[in-house]
Amino acid sequence: MHASRGTQKRSAGLGLALLSAFAFGGSGVAAKPLIEAGLDPLHVVWLRVAGAAVIMLPIAWRHRNLVRERPALLAGFGLFAVAGVQACYFAAISRIPVGVALLVEYLAPALVLGWVRFVQRRPVTRAAALGVVLAVGGLACVVEVWAGLGFDALGLLLALGAACCQVGYFVLSDHGGQEGKGDDSQRVEPPHPLGVIAYGLIVGALVLTVVARPWGMDWSLLGGTAGMNGNGVPAWLLLGWIVLIATVLAYATGVVSVRMLSPQVAGVVACLEAVIATVLAWVLLGEHLSAPQLIGGFVVLTGAFIAQSAAPKPPSGPVAAGGGAAAGVTEGELSAGRASH
Repeated sequence: MHASRGTQKRSAGLGLALLSAFAFGGSGVAAKPLIEAGLDPLHVVWLRVAGAAVIMLPIAWRHRNLVRERPALLAGFGLFAVAGVQACYFAAISRIPVGVALLVEYLAPALVLGWVRFVQRRPVTRAAALGVVLAVGGLACVVEVWAGLGFDALGLLLALGAACCQVGYFVLSDHGGQEGKGDDSQRVEPPHPLGVIAYGLIVGALVLTVVARPWGMDWSLLGGTAGMNGNGVPAWLLLGWIVLIATVLAYATGVVSVRMLSPQVAGVVACLEAVIATVLAWVLLGEHLSAPQLIGGFVVLTGAFIAQSAAPKPPSGPVAAGGGAAAGVTEGELSAGRASH
């Protein structure tokens, strides 16, 4: 009986994880036509985050105690995991292909290992180091370094900025998770993930309101159509997909899948997000990648998989100060934490 329930739970968790990866991966192909139709990338980000924040308001109200108990966590999550990642990613896809932007962002696991090694001063496994080497080498193929960087340099820097902001998500997720560990006498209930997501969206929307200045947006564009590989699609339909599917549904199914599966398994499934985004961009936007780029993308994902699956070695002595409350990124948290696109 218990084995049957465990199998059903795992199957449901895998289904939700796949749904989350598909939902996250579809954000870029829906956003790029809106940007090409005349909307500023920051305005598209603001519409996405603000719309999702409004939908998540009931959850925010239910977990309103987080504002008093975890203000720094909520502020950091909103600034980096929501506003920073979304703004950099959407700005990047306005200049470079969706698949390339997402593959660059998948350097985040390698950057997290850099945090572990050089900020926390903890050794990492050889497998993790191999993952970093593979990710960087594959990225070199994706951006065609032999051709003097075949893509817009600013676009690549923006995608790298999204990866750096995603590192902040990893570290902040670790900070929240560490609070629930330890002896029973010292155990502190970690903040509810949906509550953190809801307030992260609210904080992100407030920050983006100041940065994007949506009052200057041409709202009439939302009543028109956007071109998708030669076909006209209603702009409001694309925006609805971004808000409801690529943000609210993607976050919710992702969080539930991590709880039903192990974080490591959910993290592996999350690697499919880059594949899904690349395929959708190929089919819906006509963004074709060359054979070396496809091979490089596979190498990047392989490196990301290895980097996410390899736990840092336990410290032989006291962990160096400087990591602060965020010190101690663990295997599970490294695998589970990721920002949406």
